[in-house]
Amino acid sequence: MCQFAKLYPIGIVQQLIEADQELEKPTLEKVLSVTTVLNEYKFGQEAPAQIQTINNEENTITQEATTQIEDVSKALAIITQHPIPQIENGFICSPVSKINWASHMVLMDSKLSLGNRYWYMKQSVEFGWSSTILKIQIESDLFQRQIEKQKVSNFTATLPEPQSDLANYLLKDPYIFDLAGAKERADERDIEDQLVAHVTKYLLEMGNSFAFVARQKHFQIGNSDFYADLILYNIKLHAYVVVELKATPFKPEYAGQLNFYINVVDDKLRGGNDNKTIGLLLCKGKDEVMAQYALSGYNQPIGVSDYQLSKAIPEELKSALPAIEEVEEELSLLLEANKNKEK
Repeated sequence: MCQFAKLYPIGIVQQLIEADQELEKPTLEKVLSVTTVLNEYKFGQEAPAQIQTINNEENTITQEATTQIEDVSKALAIITQHPIPQIENGFICSPVSKINWASHMVLMDSKLSLGNRYWYMKQSVEFGWSSTILKIQIESDLFQRQIEKQKVSNFTATLPEPQSDLANYLLKDPYIFDLAGAKERADERDIEDQLVAHVTKYLLEMGNSFAFVARQKHFQIGNSDFYADLILYNIKLHAYVVVELKATPFKPEYAGQLNFYINVVDDKLRGGNDNKTIGLLLCKGKDEVMAQYALSGYNQPIGVSDYQLSKAIPEELKSALPAIEEVEEELSLLLEANKNKEK
């Protein structure tokens, strides 16, 4: 609690409230600007002076209550005559008060700068993260992947300004999918199977504004059949998002294939209230210069990101999981029991 109080004095709380108002509609530029200002914030004379004044008034009340007043009712009367400055409302309105204490413990243990801590607070409030999810996002460097990373896309050239800013803000690089069952050298179909089987984790990594629409969506174009890997819908962008998964590094022809699927989704699925369909190409690595050149010739919005498959099991869960030998033994017993029943 002492550490918490030192981290968020009155001046800092006021700064966070102002930052909150600045980021009602976040973009990469705004977030970077706000976090930079917060990271460079130095305690001036005003904030400590305010804190000292409050402490002095509280001390005066305490001394009066303890040395001069023996009757409880008289003590309450004196306290009501010395109202504490109205800082409570400011604190309640700040992002600091909107996340739970367990999440604050995670943030304090992380040693993040003030600007980064603030951004994770905002994300926790917006998406309702638990302290466990918050810890996972910090450990996977979400801020760096979503905000600081220079991303490869043609959004600026193919989308109107408000939507292009938001699309660029929502894009991550790399995406990290926790697929415990994936093969070491997984192909696209195996990765798709795992993503669909763990759709909640998948959408968490994509972002909470994404909704799952279809996998291997069939389209008959002329006399040929085509299947789009994954189709999502982004609520904030009001747009379909076509995701193509590649188990190999980026190749220029991948952008052409994705551009084709975007055209098809625009024609077959997009409604009158939907914005332009966006394509997201996920590859196992990329040459960023080559990828940017490849995208410059397309009039459909496409982003290219890496993805990684994380198969690490948290230490606290290892003891709760059975060993592979135990699983095999249990399965053998079940098979034997079924055979006996059949006999």
